[in-house]
Amino acid sequence: MSQFWSPLVHDLTPYVPGEQPKIDNLIKLNTNENPYPPSPRVLTAIAEQTNEKLRLYPDPNGDLLKASIAKYHGVDSSEVFVGNGSDEVLAHAFQALLKQDEPLLFPDITYSFYPVYCGLYGIDYRTVPLDENFCLKVADYQRPCGAIIFPNPNAPTGRLLPLDAVRQLLEMHPNRVVVVDEAYVDFGGQSAIGLIKDYPNLLVCQTLSKSRSLAGLRVGFAVGQAHLIEALERVKNSFNSYPLDRLALFGASASFDDEDYFQRGCQKIIATREVLTAAMQQMGFKVIPSAANFIFATHPQKSAADLAQQLRERKILVRYFNKPRIDQYLRITIGTDAETQALIKALSEITA
Repeated sequence: MSQFWSPLVHDLTPYVPGEQPKIDNLIKLNTNENPYPPSPRVLTAIAEQTNEKLRLYPDPNGDLLKASIAKYHGVDSSEVFVGNGSDEVLAHAFQALLKQDEPLLFPDITYSFYPVYCGLYGIDYRTVPLDENFCLKVADYQRPCGAIIFPNPNAPTGRLLPLDAVRQLLEMHPNRVVVVDEAYVDFGGQSAIGLIKDYPNLLVCQTLSKSRSLAGLRVGFAVGQAHLIEALERVKNSFNSYPLDRLALFGASASFDDEDYFQRGCQKIIATREVLTAAMQQMGFKVIPSAANFIFATHPQKSAADLAQQLRERKILVRYFNKPRIDQYLRITIGTDAETQALIKALSEITA
């Protein structure tokens, strides 16, 4: 019955999220979820808001959460935008800032939602190849463009672009918006939010799904100078005035009040990542240096697709991308220490 579709729909290639199986006793290392629960303060804040006020609409501006983010990052609330997960924040950025007369630039190996948004919003784009080690080279972006977007650390590779290189990119294109997508920055990177005051063309997007264990709440945000945030607000208020519900606003805000819990959680994942990296290297894997809560790895003698299938048979899920340049790599989320040891045992048996 596709004759009822709008013409645009026929040409869309939707984003495919990581599998969310409904099978018990799986070790789920395929969607970069945090293996540890959110801060108890978050759960308390949510419980306190589960009352008769749920009959009322939430704050359309999300002022409580904006204030928490602004205080945490040392910016003004007018420089903060909040949305229903960083995917929605990014979607609004594509509409509000990245649709220009010249093409949008982003890496050839990157978050696969970027070309999806370009298709949805009719944005012309060009991909810029990463080098042979999956590194982004700033010099390769010295070309005409309408705007630039890239994840840092990159996904699915986990590679980090140093902050000095981000600064070079901003100065290379002072009249073009540069969006830095920092979904994984808390696991080993330094945020570009500190550069906001010096660069009116910089927008930084983050999510609470990964490092703050709140994937189920769907909360994302962007930080940039007020003129960029105003553009996002204009699009948001032309689409959905209430993107974040009451529980999400209060729960997310509470997550910024428990810094010790946050830091300890990130350090546990970083430590486990190093253990997994060393073990896989001993098995002959090439592991790309990662600053994220996942690793990207390939084995010289084993097919990545076969490895993923054999792990699945052992009830361990990892992410396999059947795409050019990366079809021999697996992206593996960092789990608990117990899950990591089970993975190491399974891989040692498969590669023996």
